[in-house]
Amino acid sequence: MKSAVSLLVLALATATLPGCGGEPSDRTAPAATTPAGTPSGATDATAPAAPAAPPSARAGLGTAKPGPGPAAVAFRAGNPDGRATVPAEARAVDTSRPTRTVGSGTPASCTSAAVVKAVAAGGIITFDCGPAPVTITMKATAKVVNAHGPRIVLDGGGKVTLSGGGSRRILYLNTCDPAQGFTTSHCQNQDHPQLTVQNLTFANGNSTGERTEGGGGGAIFVRGGRVKVVNSRFVDNRCDRTGPDLGGAALRVLSQFENKPVYVVGSTFTGGVCANGAALSSIGVSWTVLNSVFRDNQAVGTGANPARGGTPGGGSGGAIYCDGNEFAVKLAGTVVEDNSANEGGGAIFFVSNNRTGTLSITSSTLRRNPSRGFETKPGIFFLGARLTQG
Repeated sequence: MKSAVSLLVLALATATLPGCGGEPSDRTAPAATTPAGTPSGATDATAPAAPAAPPSARAGLGTAKPGPGPAAVAFRAGNPDGRATVPAEARAVDTSRPTRTVGSGTPASCTSAAVVKAVAAGGIITFDCGPAPVTITMKATAKVVNAHGPRIVLDGGGKVTLSGGGSRRILYLNTCDPAQGFTTSHCQNQDHPQLTVQNLTFANGNSTGERTEGGGGGAIFVRGGRVKVVNSRFVDNRCDRTGPDLGGAALRVLSQFENKPVYVVGSTFTGGVCANGAALSSIGVSWTVLNSVFRDNQAVGTGANPARGGTPGGGSGGAIYCDGNEFAVKLAGTVVEDNSANEGGGAIFFVSNNRTGTLSITSSTLRRNPSRGFETKPGIFFLGARLTQG
């Protein structure tokens, strides 16, 4: 860990570096960070149960494998003490009348092929894999077809794990991918498809080597439309270990409709490893993260952004990496702990290149998030218009 003097020298030395996500000039020291105490104020949301140690993805050949019986396993995601108010549009979708169901009551009926087919068809998707928790190991990435929907909802009922088997991305939405069909003349800014994942676990996703749209998104990659995550777990996901602006072991998001926020509610992100943003990563995207947990995620790249000479770049944003121009990130009722970054922002890396972006952290706790290279306050590297914490 560098001393305060060393960090200052580093800041001055890198102040003139150009490009997105670098360590540019005009740094203004933001207000001091103080880990928040008990969150307050929520009346709309029911706090999720206490987080438990997430399961590892079980082996399989594309068919669901039963886990421990329901009496032995309770689905738990998010921060049990989080009391941030959840707006109506950020809440879970009613899936009592599904468009289609994966499975017919047994683990063997819940296959990778069935998931891929259901996601391509769109609509509200639920699972019927029997009474016990199951893991479906994906043999192919499930891809949203842009003309289908316009709403795609995956609800695992708290019993389903979708696993990438350590070898592939799990879920993909890209409105600008011609293979998935263009539906408007402005693919980078359209209000559909609208993807919601809820009551699911995404484990062992891996997008290493996937460089379309810059790569990243070990579990889920999204460009365009809208995406929302509710009461879900992301466990041991991976993306490329190097790259100056590549990230999102769990979730990589680009080009959301009219810069409306990605909502992440009552969810847990653990064990992610990527060049940057070992849980969440985005460029020019706003986020609202409520009552969630980020723990033990690692940004393992080297050389920062832009990459220092002789390095491959990366290593910033142990949990969250946000870059771009005008965007807003809000964390409330959230715990960010024991994440790390080889370069900047052990918890959060936030760079607004035109200095218009804002970061708000309320009723949340950040602790033990080492930044091995640089930071503007403990666990955070911030460059933008305003950082508030309380």
